[in-house]
Amino acid sequence: MYMDRVGASVESEVSSELARARILITGLTGIAGVDVARAFADLKARLVVHTTDLSPELVELAALLSQSASEIRLHTLDISTADCAAKFAQTSAQAYGGLDVAINMATISSAEIQAIRGEGDLEALVSAKLAPLAQLTRVVANRMNLVLSEGMVLNVLKMPEPQDRRSAAVAGFARTALAAMIANEAREWAGKGIRINGVGPRAFYDGSRSGAYLTNEPDVATLALHLASRRGRSLSGHVFDAGGLDF
Repeated sequence: MYMDRVGASVESEVSSELARARILITGLTGIAGVDVARAFADLKARLVVHTTDLSPELVELAALLSQSASEIRLHTLDISTADCAAKFAQTSAQAYGGLDVAINMATISSAEIQAIRGEGDLEALVSAKLAPLAQLTRVVANRMNLVLSEGMVLNVLKMPEPQDRRSAAVAGFARTALAAMIANEAREWAGKGIRINGVGPRAFYDGSRSGAYLTNEPDVATLALHLASRRGRSLSGHVFDAGGLDF
């Protein structure tokens, strides 16, 4: 949805607008979120990057980002629980005197899907994935509000493309839960100039290609730039479909 409004020329159009913008990116790894981080770094944004991946690929990526970003701060704290995420958000939201954009990423892996044995397991898994995203959203949005700054939060929940009814059901449940969280937060901050959006899994496994949806990480990067810019200021409370962001 809305992808017809997001053109390939987004980056060139918002380059001056987002220069030195204060961007938080959480959930970055050596293979996940790379295009998102590079897109904002290439615009000379000031980055606060969170990762728990200390692989050689991530170290190389951090060095690359530092060459193009206006500034960068790297954090490696555990934010896998709601409490830890809230504490981290309080610290990161004060970076550079505040934040303009936050992009939070979480993953449901194939192994986690296979480990689900019943409805209780599914609910617990999705809750564990969304709770940190919700806390990051609330703390960052509250900080934006306190300093009278408009801003945008994009929460990305990714999982492999569904291959059967079971994995499609997991994707559908996860997307519904994400949409409910996004809608609640968007309503909470609507009157304060703070937009809350999401990217969630597309719950189809029949090979259907109908409808507009995100197919890879460059699509997510383009969407993030669009939503962070003036062009995206009318969009809040939306969850954009993603067709198996297994990156």
